[in-house]
Amino acid sequence: MNNTKQLEKKINKEYKTGNVKCAIELCQIGLQEDPTNADLHVRLGDLYLAWHLDIYNSCQYIDEAITEYQRALESYIDSAEIYFKIGQAHFYKGDLDKAINYLDMAISKKPKLAKAYYLLAETYTKKSRFMEAAINARKAIKYKPFANSCAHFLLSNLYNVSSVKSFKLKMKSQYEYILSLLTLPFDVQALKNVGRFISYMKFFPMLVNSMYLVQTRKFEKAIETYAAAIDKAPGFVPLYSLLGDVYCAIGRYDDAITEYKMAIWLDCLNIEAYRHLCQAYEEIGDYDSAVEIYQKLIQIMPNMPDVHSNLANILFVKGDIDGAISHFQTAVTLNPKKQWTSVINQTLGFVYQESKKDLDAAITSYQSAYLQTPEDIDIYINLGSAFYDKEDFNNALQVYRNALDLEPNNPKIHCNLGFLYWGNGELDEAIKEYELAIEFDNNYDIAYNNLGVIYLDDLGRVQKAIELFKKSIECNPNYALAHFNLARAITITGDKIEAAKLYQIAQDINKVTGEIDPQEIIDKINGLFS
Repeated sequence: MNNTKQLEKKINKEYKTGNVKCAIELCQIGLQEDPTNADLHVRLGDLYLAWHLDIYNSCQYIDEAITEYQRALESYIDSAEIYFKIGQAHFYKGDLDKAINYLDMAISKKPKLAKAYYLLAETYTKKSRFMEAAINARKAIKYKPFANSCAHFLLSNLYNVSSVKSFKLKMKSQYEYILSLLTLPFDVQALKNVGRFISYMKFFPMLVNSMYLVQTRKFEKAIETYAAAIDKAPGFVPLYSLLGDVYCAIGRYDDAITEYKMAIWLDCLNIEAYRHLCQAYEEIGDYDSAVEIYQKLIQIMPNMPDVHSNLANILFVKGDIDGAISHFQTAVTLNPKKQWTSVINQTLGFVYQESKKDLDAAITSYQSAYLQTPEDIDIYINLGSAFYDKEDFNNALQVYRNALDLEPNNPKIHCNLGFLYWGNGELDEAIKEYELAIEFDNNYDIAYNNLGVIYLDDLGRVQKAIELFKKSIECNPNYALAHFNLARAITITGDKIEAAKLYQIAQDINKVTGEIDPQEIIDKINGLFS
C-alpha cells in the first residue's frame, strides 16, 4: 500500500511539472509489478488522454487511453466514472455513437452525473441533434446548478444558432451567456478551457504576421512561418489548416491536402478542414476522393445543406444523376435560407430537365424556387423553357409575359419569346421579339443567329440573313452555329469556296463547343462539291 502511495506521489509530481511522458513510464512500471491494479490503469488512461490533448505533442494516444480504461472496467464493472472516461475518450476520437453509448451507461450507473450529461450535449451538438443537445445541457445544469459554466455557454450557442430566429431566443442566448460568466469561477472544466484559450494567445502575433504575409503575397515566407510554429506546437490544429490554405493559394494542392489531412488526424471533428480538403480534391479533379470526404463529413454532421449540395454537384459531374438528385433534395429539405434554397431548386430543375428529361419534376422544382424568390428573373426563364420543352406553349407564353412585367427590357426574355413564337409558327411575333432582344443588347449573338435563320429558311431573304449571321459572329467569333448558318447562306449565293471555309471554321470550333452534330457539318462540306 505504501509503495502504491509513493508511486502515486511520483506520478503526480512528474505530471504537475509537465513531464507527462515520465509519468506514463512510472505508471507502466507500476503495472508491470501489479498488472491487475485498476486504479493505475485509470491513472494511465488519464495520462494518455492528457498527452493526446496536449498541443505540444505530435502523437495520438487516444486508443491507448481507451484500452487502459477498459482494463480498469474489468475490475470496476459498475463504475460510472470509468464509463464516463471511456465515453469522453471516444468523443475526442470522433467516434460519437460509441461516446453516446458509454455516456448513457455512465448515467444509468449514476443518474445525476452532471458531467456525463454535459458531454452528451456536446456530442449531440456535433451530430447536429440540437434538441437533444439542449435537453442534456439543461440536465447537466440541473444536477450541478452553480458550477456548470460550460453547459450554460453551450446553451447560449445553441439558442444563438437556432434556425428559427426570434427575439425570445436571442434573449435566452444572452441570459445563458451571462450565467456562463457568473458560474465560470466554480467550473473547473470551464476554467481549464479558458486557460487553454489564453495559452493559444502566444500564437496570435505569429498568426497576424502570417496573415499579413499572405495578404502581401509573400507566400513562401508565410509557409516558413507556419512550418516553424508547427515544429514548436505540433498539436495546435489550426496551424495545419492555415498552412493548407496558403498552399492552395499558390496552387500546391497536394501539399495542401497533406496539411488538411494532418488537421483531421489530430481533430477528426474539424469541419473546416474537411471542407477545405474537399475543395482541394475538386481543384485537382480527384472527384472520387472529394465524394469520399463529403460522405464522411455528412456522417459527422448530416444536417449541413451546403455539404449535400456540394456533393450533389460532384455526383452530377461524375454522371451519377440519381445520387445528385437525392442530395439536392436533401439540401432543399434542410432549407436554411430562401435565396439559397431557391438556387438549389433551380439547379434541381435543370438536372431534371436536361439529364432526366422529367419535365414535370423540373417544372415542380422551378415552381418551388418561385415560391422562395418570386423576384428572381432566372426562374421565369427556366420555367418557361421547361414548359416549352413540354410543348405547353400557353403556359410558357404566360410565364415569359409575367417575367416581362418584372423586367420589360430583359433581352433574354425577349429572345426566349422569339424562340417560342418561332416554334409556334408566329413569324411576325418572333421577329419582333428577336429585334427587341437585339435592341436591348446589341451584342446578343444568339438573337442575331436565330433571326438570321428565320430570314434564311422561312422568308428566303438570303442577304438579310447573311448580314445577321455576320453580326452574330462579330459578337461571338467562337459561335460554331453562326459560322455553320453563314456557310449555308453563302452556299445559296454560289460561293462554294467561301462556304467550305466557313464550314471548316464551324467544324474546328464545334470540336470544343459541341453545338452541332459533327456528321451534319461533314455532310454539308461533302455536298458542296458532289
